[in-house]
Amino acid sequence: MSRARTIGVIGGMGPEATVDFFAKLVSATPATRDQDHLRVLIDNDPSVPDRNAAIAGEGPSPAPRLALMARGLVAAGAELLVMPCNGAHAFADAVREAAPGVPFLSLIDATVAATLARTPDVRAVGLLATDGTLSARLYHDAFERAGVAALTPSEIEQRTVMAAIYAVKAGAASEERRAALRAVAERLCQAGAEALINACTELPLLLREGEVVMSGEVVPVIDSTDALVRETLAAARGPAEAARDA
Repeated sequence: MSRARTIGVIGGMGPEATVDFFAKLVSATPATRDQDHLRVLIDNDPSVPDRNAAIAGEGPSPAPRLALMARGLVAAGAELLVMPCNGAHAFADAVREAAPGVPFLSLIDATVAATLARTPDVRAVGLLATDGTLSARLYHDAFERAGVAALTPSEIEQRTVMAAIYAVKAGAASEERRAALRAVAERLCQAGAEALINACTELPLLLREGEVVMSGEVVPVIDSTDALVRETLAAARGPAEAARDA
């Protein structure tokens, strides 16, 4: 096999989600020694402007900072770029334009592909995501192109989801937050969701596979972080054509 590509991670959104992505990437890499692992460059920059505020038109765009991070990673040797933050993908064009010719893996596309592979007959999914990700329709549009309906929490339930996300960012995740998030997930299933999407990279730290059971059946939970890890491994270790700019 040819030398694996060096991965550049546009991170810090938030830091714990970036750590989770890196830990899962290391864990998923087939290796028996240090030298079998991938070279990974991480720009963990928590100063990136708030994506939710920017999408709502209430704050500065993170696009310039994301572009700066992309250029810096490429200058440092990155040959493949990933961004383990769903909401930031509303500004993904800035990353692509800043690093032409360097593959950028879409977290959104990776998650949709993972969902369809796991549940090929799925007709509706429940989205657990930030306000910004939902407002930007990042998953709505991607799933609709695949013929899958995307269901979202009610306004009150969405506040519960956001509170859970910010609890992780603050290092204050609790069993109470987990239970409240699980209740929102269950209501999405009652509304018709056949699978649940952890469409925020903080949420895998709160809601995991096997924790949502409806009518005695475990509801599939697809983590965007896990999906990106699989795509990253395939693109970094595979032939050149495997690295796709999505």
